Amino acid sequence: QLYFVESGGGSVQPGGSLTLSCAAHGFNLDRFAVGWFRQATGKRREGVSCISASDGRTWQLDSVKGRFTISRDSSIVYLYLDNLHPDDTGNYFCGGDSVGYCAGWKDGAGFAWWGRGTQVTVSS
Repeated sequence: QLYFVESGGGSVQPGGSLTLSCAAHGFNLDRFAVGWFRQATGKRREGVSCISASDGRTWQLDSVKGRFTISRDSSIVYLYLDNLHPDDTGNYFCGGDSVGYCAGWKDGAGFAWWGRGTQVTVSS
């Protein structure tokens, strides 16, 4: 069975930082693009960032540019969250794209093997 497991979420004050991890289980991550997504209560899922399989090219949601950074090694994809805002609150989860190029990263189209997520709460 193929799936991701996310970790690293928590409760922080505005301006705080977190590091999220997305670990692959049951498959080799090398050939997959991996995206981080989030969903706040009552809102639709949105793509936050994605990293391609081959060349490590990355994409970010406009509202997180300069604050969030995605990176990967052979088995884990990380999302570094800096200068967090209350609007960043939500369940953060990852998914994989076997084509490898993050084509549908903004809404998750073409992504699969979703993890259950890790909760990020930003409040004072």
